[in-house]
Amino acid sequence: MNPLYSVAEIRAIEQRAAPLLPPGALMQRAGQAGANAALDLLPFSTAKARVLILAGPGNNGGDALETAAHLAHAGAQVSVLHFPPGVATPGVATPGVATPGVASPGANGSDAAAPERGEALRRAQLSDARFIDPNDAAIAATPWNLVVDGLFGIGLRRPLDGALHALVDTINQLDCQVLALDLPSGLDADTGAIVGPDGVAVRASHTITFIGDKPGLHTCDGRDHAGLVDVSRLDLDPALLPPSRMHMNAVEFFARHLRSRQHNSHKGSFGDVAVIGGAHGMSGAPILAARAALHSGAGRVFVAFAEDAPAYDSAQPELMCRLAADFDLDSATLVVGPGLGLARLAQDLLARALASGSALLADADALNLLAADSALQQQLLRRGAATVLTPHPLEAARLLGATAAEVQADRIGAARRLAERFQAVVVLKGSGTVIAQPDGAVVINGTGNPALATAGTGDVLSGLCGSLLAQGWPAWEAALAAVWLHGMAADVLVTEGSGPIGLAAGELIPAIRVALNRMVQYQAH
Repeated sequence: MNPLYSVAEIRAIEQRAAPLLPPGALMQRAGQAGANAALDLLPFSTAKARVLILAGPGNNGGDALETAAHLAHAGAQVSVLHFPPGVATPGVATPGVATPGVASPGANGSDAAAPERGEALRRAQLSDARFIDPNDAAIAATPWNLVVDGLFGIGLRRPLDGALHALVDTINQLDCQVLALDLPSGLDADTGAIVGPDGVAVRASHTITFIGDKPGLHTCDGRDHAGLVDVSRLDLDPALLPPSRMHMNAVEFFARHLRSRQHNSHKGSFGDVAVIGGAHGMSGAPILAARAALHSGAGRVFVAFAEDAPAYDSAQPELMCRLAADFDLDSATLVVGPGLGLARLAQDLLARALASGSALLADADALNLLAADSALQQQLLRRGAATVLTPHPLEAARLLGATAAEVQADRIGAARRLAERFQAVVVLKGSGTVIAQPDGAVVINGTGNPALATAGTGDVLSGLCGSLLAQGWPAWEAALAAVWLHGMAADVLVTEGSGPIGLAAGELIPAIRVALNRMVQYQAH
């Protein structure tokens, strides 16, 4: 299981470690780890490799200077673009210089490490590394094999602007791999958002992050800017790392519910799902959710239409179509919202569903109705049965009385607030989907890709999660497994050439079935 740590937690770990280590040990270890990661990315003949090192004025820059020295000693042709401490640079905080809105930059934290940074600079200068002018026009023209980003670490709180903005734009246009040390410069380690509305961040192909993994590498803009992430603990005693309330999603979290089916079973053994939605002109959404529920193992699946219920689904006649007004909402696990609409009829159906004793997943229009009606919210809070909410950022914003931009600026905080406010498991969809419990525990999902950015994929997710709930999975594990499987199905389809461009939501359903069965078979053996 991969724990995630906030900036404050990383700082506390550093403070606990400092008295136990020789001066500069963390910076030296970070530099060695960075060099090792860089060497893995270089061509076979290191002596011919051209490496550009970006060394900022803080401790992250010290890590970069140590990396530069190691790579030069290994024979690489190293050029260092160095921003010294104390030199006024737009958007830069330097050790010993108070800069409003910017915390101490660097992987290793505090301004007290400035002497260690000086030692790192000395070692880089004594090596064969070549220091170049930041205004050197050859930066864009040189055929680099690798760029190592050590401009800023986890403390940046102000957007990169001016010359630094231009430099990052240049780096992002280079045709080579980019290795970020600890964190791509310009990214917020806690949220994954690019710092500042007009900010910019290095787009790395790889990130070697230090001490502990950071949530911002895996959600919002993080997945586009961090690339492949590896963690170096810098040889710290594991006892220095506290238990974390944030983790990356993993099969281990829900594996105990992946059980082989007994021969002596029947359709009633695996639960009933009722998808409630399908207002006039919006029948596709509940059908997608219902098909996903059926193919992920629910024993029986009903589609309870708000109006205009068809006789059956010609492509999936196993689904049972009903009018929601006539359906017993206490008889099945409920997936409420796909294509439900916002009419008074939809509001009444949601109120009935919330009053039921059934496990319930609220998605799409059910969330919009909740956001607009405090009485429905009070009903939600009074529920005793399992409840899962699956908003996308705009739906989450409506529930919180915020904007989608504010939700995206702190996805983890938004998911936590929703889970606490409504006492439900919350799945905040998006790049690096965030799953939150009312007690503040958070998991970020690492499966999935842009193929999911198309209409109907959320309906498939809601049907899948509802199916697991109907089969007796607890709400937390059902949400974790559904999000993981949903993303994995998209990953498999893209690997097989079916996306990401043009992948339709319905194509996920058979891929989810295959992934789920393989996981159950694996667990059985």
